[in-house]
Amino acid sequence: MKQIEVGGAAPYTVQVGAGLLSAARVPERQVVLIHAEDLPIEFVEQVENNLQTILTVRVPARDACKTLEVYAGVLSQLAQVNLPRDGAVVGLGGGAVTDLAGFVAASYLRGVAFYTMPTTLLGMVDAAVGGKTGVNLPEGKNLVGAFWPPKAVWCDTDTLATLPPDVFREGAAEAFKHGLISDPSLLGRVLDPAFRPGGALLEGTLADAIAVKAGVVTRDPTEKGERAFLNFGHTLAHAIEGVTQQAIPHGEAVGYGMHYAAILSREMGGADLTGHTWRFLNWQSPTPLPDLNFAEVTAYMNRDKKADSQGVRFVLLHDVARPYLTRVPENILRRAFEEWQSEIPACW
Repeated sequence: MKQIEVGGAAPYTVQVGAGLLSAARVPERQVVLIHAEDLPIEFVEQVENNLQTILTVRVPARDACKTLEVYAGVLSQLAQVNLPRDGAVVGLGGGAVTDLAGFVAASYLRGVAFYTMPTTLLGMVDAAVGGKTGVNLPEGKNLVGAFWPPKAVWCDTDTLATLPPDVFREGAAEAFKHGLISDPSLLGRVLDPAFRPGGALLEGTLADAIAVKAGVVTRDPTEKGERAFLNFGHTLAHAIEGVTQQAIPHGEAVGYGMHYAAILSREMGGADLTGHTWRFLNWQSPTPLPDLNFAEVTAYMNRDKKADSQGVRFVLLHDVARPYLTRVPENILRRAFEEWQSEIPACW
């Protein structure tokens, strides 16, 4: 087992290893468990038996759970069982569920304890760590939410063995992104055949990828500066998700978005890192995209969380591990989009 410490005003530990669902302990005596409807029942039962939950709430899978309607329904169920202020909410499942569970915990009674048990690679590397919680609006991803750090995170690597290969590859996008923005050693390890459920590189590579995010959120817990770098590739990714109404999974959208950001980085004078992002896309073999209209995509990008009163900003790279935040002229955005759009069919 490996441990990663996340600092800041409310420090906590991320544990990575096998068998953690049945080993986790919390001090709170009344616990509500929130999990996705497609989660294997044995995972749910392990946590229910271990933490002696007073309520288990089953929610839709993936981003279908990240709506104001589902959020309100879960809050009502907590009120009906009278979860007290010294109770706790546990999010079990992928990143969408932990985002929802964290926002429920942040807002119920103005804040109760929150724990995450991510069961997907995407959830472990990204969503479960850092305290960003929230839901989506029809207008865009994660437009409603709060910063609410968990008290602990348990990444049980046994759960990854239940993932279909394409879902595992989807989650690898965030680990690869951490290699591009901070730890170059991850670039080769993520694509290594030993980085797989049960593989020799799984636990160490996963822990190192989590450590990148842990370091960033420790230094910048509420995204006043470098935490924005974690959004490399996400500006286009969130637009793809919006335009396709979530038909493209988040990790695959990030794969597409990283390649676009690499093209932009080169066009803005940085190193040409498109070889890295192209290798990842070919390895990931993402879901084919529909024909995308630049104006429609741009409308979504302009609502990105990194946008301010002067417009959208992109996370780009001077080189590997040298990210920066900048505005990009529209003619470069369009030219890069056209190049990106002409290239990506080859990875299908």
